[in-house]
Amino acid sequence: MANLLDQFAAAVERHPHRTAIIGGDGREVTYRELQIRAQQFARKWRRKGIAHGDRVLLAMPVNADLYASLAGLWSLGATVVLPEPAMGLAGLRHAARTTRPKAFCAAGLFALLGFVVPELMRLRLLLPGGAPGDQPVAMVQDADTALISFTSGTTGQAKAIPRSHAFLMAQHDAIAPVLESDQAERDLVAFPVFTLINLAAGRTTVLPNWKMNKLDRLSPEQFSGWIAQQQVTRLLIPPSLCETLARCEGIGSVHRVFTGGGPVFPDLIERLLGKPGLEVVCVYGSTEAEPIAHLEARDITDRDLRDMAAGMGLLVGRPVSQIKLRIRDDEVQVAGDHVNDCYLDPAHSEENKIRDGGTIWHRTGDAGRLDAQGRLWLWGRLGSDVKTPGGRMFPFAVEVAARQWSGVQQSALICLDGDPVLCIEGDEGQLTEWRHLAQGFGVSDVLHLKKIPMDKRHRSKVDRAKLLQFLGS
Repeated sequence: MANLLDQFAAAVERHPHRTAIIGGDGREVTYRELQIRAQQFARKWRRKGIAHGDRVLLAMPVNADLYASLAGLWSLGATVVLPEPAMGLAGLRHAARTTRPKAFCAAGLFALLGFVVPELMRLRLLLPGGAPGDQPVAMVQDADTALISFTSGTTGQAKAIPRSHAFLMAQHDAIAPVLESDQAERDLVAFPVFTLINLAAGRTTVLPNWKMNKLDRLSPEQFSGWIAQQQVTRLLIPPSLCETLARCEGIGSVHRVFTGGGPVFPDLIERLLGKPGLEVVCVYGSTEAEPIAHLEARDITDRDLRDMAAGMGLLVGRPVSQIKLRIRDDEVQVAGDHVNDCYLDPAHSEENKIRDGGTIWHRTGDAGRLDAQGRLWLWGRLGSDVKTPGGRMFPFAVEVAARQWSGVQQSALICLDGDPVLCIEGDEGQLTEWRHLAQGFGVSDVLHLKKIPMDKRHRSKVDRAKLLQFLGS
């Protein structure tokens, strides 16, 4: 079975002089240059004692050297540990404690952490750089663990997820058809996994020139300026960045947007489709299973829009062909070669995996249903449902509808003192109307908030724990 290293090498042979990565500083690196850099890193780190099976904690700015480091470490047979960036220093320390790596690979200011953070001080420090000599022989096997990454921790403790080279290749095979194009695209990518897919396909990736943990500070002018400067043709971004895109005066040569990492509401899709010539693809997945389903926005019918406005949930499209999907007790459960079948901690696997004969099903924690056409509709997270006079209600039943009310920018359904309450961020002058509309869904009250807290990873999901804490519940 081929792996991503093989695919990248083939891409280098096909397009040695094509730009592989454009960093946030505008620096361009060709496919051949990226390969040479990865080989130089591997030679240096082999002399540092990195060998097959070693775990290496990686903390670097998101640039070409990050991906060269991944390739270099993989070529040595090492396992790369990627901490959750949204968790900051706490995430780095959690990753070190959880995985017990042999070395710490870092660059820039991140390298200084190796001298002051207790969990890192004992680790061998690897810095990017070149070394003369022969290229190390790749020792990659399909079953070798290539990556250990982490869930966001939004709904509990961040869980460590091991991914083999075979898993990454299966993920590539599931995502690649969605991203396939007969044009020489220049993709602005906010998700590292899609950069890996692009490097395997021989496409050019443009990296963000802003900090992903400060998306709320990115102005439409800066966003559209970077798009125009780099002649971007496609965007692979979270819904929060789509909100910024919708406010841009111009989007240059962008003709397609792929968005996921949080709910993509119909009002946002409508604003995006108002951009001349722009197509929108909504991708639903999770850290453990990416992708699960996808939806071409122009396939959403008027009937679908009416159903979403009436409280039927959020349409996310058809499951990808490489995945098995079932609904059990309202929960979306998935299985397949690109669905993670275990966590590093067996206790997490016990809680989130179901063995059914020869199949291991992953519990997504999302509630939803399949319609008569086989399309998936989401209702929200299990456990986030509230009791109303009409019975049990999941958040998306109200939130998707509320996003289409006049003056609403964001909404969150919660249970407050035993009653269903809808929190709304938007034009407070519409509060009376919102309360009238909410009563039609059995919601007892509406609260206006200046800002509804969002998740740290993509700022695209409501942080319900923080919201309840803010409201004193």
